[in-house]
Amino acid sequence: MQNLTELPGNTTSSTNLSVIVKVCVVIPFFIAFLCFILLMLYTFASLRQFFDSSRYILYTYMLINDTLQLLSSVSLFLLAMGSVQFAIVYCAPLLFVSTATFLNTPLILSTMSLERYVAIFYPLQRPAIWRPEWIWVLILSLWVISCILPTVDFILMRLKPGVDVQSTPVLCKTALLNASPIQALFKVSLNGIFFAVVTVVILFTYMRILLETRRMRQDRVSVRKALHTVLLHGLQLLLSMMAFTQPIAELFHVQRVSLSQADMSFVYYFCFILLPRFLSPLIYGLRDENLRSYMKKALPCYGPRVDPYKDVRTTK
Repeated sequence: MQNLTELPGNTTSSTNLSVIVKVCVVIPFFIAFLCFILLMLYTFASLRQFFDSSRYILYTYMLINDTLQLLSSVSLFLLAMGSVQFAIVYCAPLLFVSTATFLNTPLILSTMSLERYVAIFYPLQRPAIWRPEWIWVLILSLWVISCILPTVDFILMRLKPGVDVQSTPVLCKTALLNASPIQALFKVSLNGIFFAVVTVVILFTYMRILLETRRMRQDRVSVRKALHTVLLHGLQLLLSMMAFTQPIAELFHVQRVSLSQADMSFVYYFCFILLPRFLSPLIYGLRDENLRSYMKKALPCYGPRVDPYKDVRTTK
């Protein structure tokens, strides 16, 4: 993940107040997100029918990936807010999971767009890889691809003299892994190729489904729903790509806006790291009528509504 939590700190009271405000903003959103995610995962696990659909399997995978991403991201954020230092050997797993899950998000979005494309154009003769029993192979492939960049980061990592991986306390941030110019060039190039391919896939599926919507005379409702879904995938991808503009935008805004670099970093962290993951379960979960009805039944406070007039009629 692009670590937007590298916020410089000092001991002044204004800085302490700023840290408290930021933590009080992030934590409630994070708790609400976890509660909603747990409800959705419980609904999926309780009903076998959801695992008979490639669409719901991919959606479940996206929820798990977003949960891991937020757990690692918020952990790094809280560590940065508290200026907590510890050995690199304990910091490395957090950085690895955070980076891998961040890169996995656009891969999942493009895969979900392709799944909608296949469902529309090949409803009866779906390729084997898109069937529920084989979709797990595709999910494993996505995870392997997303782990390439953090693996290369750790291989090319060059520590400062005197820094011991197991004992020297350091601030847990991505700057530890970006010491080499070659490494930085590789990272920028790979990210550019990575997001360019995903953008092309989403645009391709959107245009094909759009043309199919105009051509089809039957089942236009399902095709339009697929079109809206792909459009939402593109919006999420755009929000994810905005995270890479942080250094340029910070330089531009700091010169024209009375905000510190730490505050600008927090704004980007909240808007382009947290919010897309907060919105994705709401967008897809609440749009799906079938899933929404089962989620209501899974709520502890949910109960069958009582019609007093019906009860009176049945007792007569």
